[in-house]
Amino acid sequence: MSPASVTNTNLEIVSDAVDEVNALKGVLWNSESNFDKGKDKTQFRRYEDACDRVQNFYKEQHSKQTVEFNINARVNFRKNVRARMGIWEAMEKLNTLVDDSDPDTDVSQIEHLLQTAEALRRDGKPEWMQVVGLVHDLGKLLYLFGSEGQWDVVGDTFVVGCKFSEKCIFPETFDANPDSKDEIYSTEYGVYHPHCGLSNVMISWGHDEYLYLVLKDQSSLPEEGLAIIRYHSFYPWHREGAYGHLTNATDEKALSAVQAFNPYDLYSKTDEPVNPEELKPYYMELINKFFPEVIEW
Repeated sequence: MSPASVTNTNLEIVSDAVDEVNALKGVLWNSESNFDKGKDKTQFRRYEDACDRVQNFYKEQHSKQTVEFNINARVNFRKNVRARMGIWEAMEKLNTLVDDSDPDTDVSQIEHLLQTAEALRRDGKPEWMQVVGLVHDLGKLLYLFGSEGQWDVVGDTFVVGCKFSEKCIFPETFDANPDSKDEIYSTEYGVYHPHCGLSNVMISWGHDEYLYLVLKDQSSLPEEGLAIIRYHSFYPWHREGAYGHLTNATDEKALSAVQAFNPYDLYSKTDEPVNPEELKPYYMELINKFFPEVIEW
């Protein structure tokens, strides 16, 4: 065998080994994040120092997210198709929105989505998780489709139909919500049963639930990916440990997925600016793997 052949064979072996390592890294979607090492995480979600814009947002959200509103929102979702477009076009359309509920960033939405996806990519997370990072906030398109405000689109989510949790942000502001005084909705279990599971409770309407309903039948994402989309803003549950009296064993897998994803959503907000056009070819390949060319929104 010639030296050149030996060299080529060795290169192939090395290349195959690298591919195997990358594949193994991809399996470990729930491994600890590395991109955020050295970041001061105490500087995030500092709602005690939040500006008036953020505080006023939660006052409005907590007073208006009632059971009646949430039932009507889900009925209205099923009545209409709001737009037909692909994922990247949706990202560009969303780019005009600044999230009033977020105390950590005022960057554009497309930049936040790409920062999240790039952090997942750097840590070797699987492709499905990278693309979830890319799309996880696209439900905020609701704001452009005629929502009542930002209060029914963004912000931390919570369960409606039972007592509002003290582990929510600014829990005192729920006093203005009429459900807080309802003889059923104000009780610990409300309309639910012990450990009925999150699939059987109604979580406040917003971009999480909307995008989950849009993509659950229009993507090839795994269950973990859909759980991340549906629950990534459900901070009282996945960060503060609320609602244990309603969750069941099935929810544990979803919780692991959301908690594995959360650092990338939260701590990537201070990363270096990204160039959407430079990154577009890579992410278009991922988009084409998991989504149809056109999605009904």
